[in-house]
Amino acid sequence: MNYSFEYIDIILLAMIAGFIFLRLRGILGKRTGFEGKAPPQFDKILKEAVIKQTPKETDVFDEKAQKEFLKGARIAYETIITDFSDNDNKITTSKPLLNKDIYNQFNEALKERSSRDHHAEITFIGINSAVIKEHKKVDKILNVTVDFIAEVITCIKDKNKKIISGDPEKIKKIYDTWVFSRDTTSVNPNWQLVSTLT
Repeated sequence: MNYSFEYIDIILLAMIAGFIFLRLRGILGKRTGFEGKAPPQFDKILKEAVIKQTPKETDVFDEKAQKEFLKGARIAYETIITDFSDNDNKITTSKPLLNKDIYNQFNEALKERSSRDHHAEITFIGINSAVIKEHKKVDKILNVTVDFIAEVITCIKDKNKKIISGDPEKIKKIYDTWVFSRDTTSVNPNWQLVSTLT
């Protein structure tokens, strides 16, 4: 008799489970009428929602952000100086670090140097100091002006290896004021050199 009660329990449980399954299928399987392409008004609402969810401007330039910026600015400075002063007369490594106008200015100067069959030799000794002179935001663009003091050994030679300017044995101290810029609304965290003031 005990076995028959167990079979009845199993059958009842199976029936309950089947009933629940059919009810869920009936509810979840219903068509809502919004399947397929959404009407134009819903497209507009969705686009507005996406715009509202875009990342907020990363315009916080506190002491911590300034320290991180200066680390990158030092690397960028050395990269650009070395790239501009090497003997291939081409901007290669530092191109992503320059905005269009600065790239064109540097490129024209290198073309002129190349037309004279002149080449540069440089040894970058190091940066003595890099100090933020000012920073200001214009609309969504943040501009940061940096004073650099660095030491290099550099000279310009002609095609016969004759020294035109500079001294390959002498360390020269250079002073530069550069302006870096970035769009605070962009997901791209990289800065670009936009102006050389000295």
